[in-house]
Amino acid sequence: MTRPTALITGASAGIGYELARVFADHGHDLVVTARREDKLGELAANLPKGCRVDVVPADLGKSKGPARLVAELERAGREVDVLVNNAGMAASGRFQDQTIEQVRGMVQLNMRAVVELTHALLPGMIERGRGRILNVASVTAFQPVPSLSLYSATKAFVLSFSESLSEDLHGTGVTVTALCPGLTRTDMVSELPVQAVAETFMADAREVALAGYRACMAGEVIRVPGVLNQAMVNWVQYQPRWLVRMFSGMLSRSAWRPGE
Repeated sequence: MTRPTALITGASAGIGYELARVFADHGHDLVVTARREDKLGELAANLPKGCRVDVVPADLGKSKGPARLVAELERAGREVDVLVNNAGMAASGRFQDQTIEQVRGMVQLNMRAVVELTHALLPGMIERGRGRILNVASVTAFQPVPSLSLYSATKAFVLSFSESLSEDLHGTGVTVTALCPGLTRTDMVSELPVQAVAETFMADAREVALAGYRACMAGEVIRVPGVLNQAMVNWVQYQPRWLVRMFSGMLSRSAWRPGE
């Protein structure tokens, strides 16, 4: 039987790296992409034998990045059965203190690249009558997060887009899943000024990837890994907005090191 192919963005480290390993362990061939070709090569070398891996370096943070990736897939004749939109970036601190490069980068990578890749690959999935899309969002998608205001807004977009798209695709054989992890031990999070108390609650990237894979294969629309994260999300749904903002602000100020 032909092995299904999963395209995983941001596969050079963190959750994306672990997602690539999980999909390979469960019988998928891979197309992995990220900016760092050397890291993608290391990943490919450590995957199970029998797993076909195409390494396609791409910078999805650039406006033409998604189109170039799609063109490379077409040139290679690769059909994508599972699209994993994992690539993302974050910048902490007050929005007014962030550079325009950081702002543009988050909008491009966290939202525009997700939409463009989905729009490009979805027609083929619908035509074949099968396919899965896994969008990596965040628990920050469920409430405003001062110090991560734009990042949380981009992830709220990803969550809303995923939920709406899942209904648009009802009956097509294509499913959409939004994976919403909390703080996870990754390179991206390690660069943020997180207090030690927050670090004690960080999840393992492998466990998050496994949860995402299982939810994707089961066709779940939303998966929030971790009991504490689930409790927080459930609490938020039943509280007035002013209380959520106040609580989120308090947590934010306690989680991020002041002055950084």
